[in-house]
Amino acid sequence: MKPLNLKISFLSLSCFMIASTYCFSQEGNITINQDKHITVLLDLKKEMNKNEADSERYKIQVYSGNRSGAYEAQKEFSSSFGDWNPSMQYETPNFKIWAGNFRTRLESDRALIKIKKKFPNAFIFKPKKGKN
Repeated sequence: MKPLNLKISFLSLSCFMIASTYCFSQEGNITINQDKHITVLLDLKKEMNKNEADSERYKIQVYSGNRSGAYEAQKEFSSSFGDWNPSMQYETPNFKIWAGNFRTRLESDRALIKIKKKFPNAFIFKPKKGKN
């Protein structure tokens, strides 16, 4: 290397070292202000969600068959019955549409009477543990 290139390289390296000692990363503190009742509500919601998948609850099966039929049945059910949210489940080899989450058999029987007018093959069941 020529002495001029060596001097320029050394000068560049020196400037870089000096400049890097004066650079600082950004620092800051974040303070989150939230109502103390939010944590209580979140805990309550978690507890409620645990009970939603309880195997002691009743559901109504509206459809069992292929995927495209399941999508159609789910869409039709949603438009006809806004009170009960339908969910699609897959149990080999069929796709199933389940609706409701009823606490009592009486409650599910009342819903089934309405649902059977549109879905005559619907029936009530209790899901096995681990399914919802």
